[in-house]
Amino acid sequence: MTSPLKSPSRPLTAGLPRPRSEGEHQGSNKVRVLIADDHVTVTAGLASIIGLQPDMVVVAEAANGRQAVDLWRKHRPDVALLDLRMPVLDGVGAMADIRLEDPSARVIVLTTFDTDNEIYRAIKAGAKGYVLKDARREELLDSIRRVSRGETSIPPALLEKLAAGVGSEPLTGRELDVLTLLARGKSNKQIGASLYISETTVKAHLRGIFTKLSVLSRTEAIAVASRRGLVRL
Repeated sequence: MTSPLKSPSRPLTAGLPRPRSEGEHQGSNKVRVLIADDHVTVTAGLASIIGLQPDMVVVAEAANGRQAVDLWRKHRPDVALLDLRMPVLDGVGAMADIRLEDPSARVIVLTTFDTDNEIYRAIKAGAKGYVLKDARREELLDSIRRVSRGETSIPPALLEKLAAGVGSEPLTGRELDVLTLLARGKSNKQIGASLYISETTVKAHLRGIFTKLSVLSRTEAIAVASRRGLVRL
């Protein structure tokens, strides 16, 4: 069985050589890939996996979103592989900057997060692929190849999750504010004081939140919101 892309007990770099430099591939028809992730072991492992493929080459590695944008401008890769959560500029922000310069840019999101909100943000920003870090290597490589050909590569299970989330009524900005404070353990009185609204208004917002999330309690609302990526615990 193929090893996953990332495992707590096995570094991504285990037993894999680093890919050759860009200069060794000049004039080839290989798929040119840019990797961006703020964890060096992940970047090194991905570069090794991709570098072993006869039809691919890693042209650049970035440690944050801003660097990813700069390196994309320099190398103009066929596919950019971006982590969602990076310092300086996150994956969605980097994707937005890249696609502002080239709307046809092909980007794959590689992440540990599969919440409704994360998937929605990535696809709305223009991601052509969405791969979880615990996916098998074949899934990653297949996604790169498909996206390089102009296809999309988003697992059906993630599309179903996205469809389920989109089908529900979205929370308003104020409801999200209330929900965030609720997840931090604040009481209705404390939420009201923080947002400069009355407790009665807080309760009204909570009723709206419960209805939209199809829950009956504060605890359940926090659990569902966390699962959908609406709040971060």
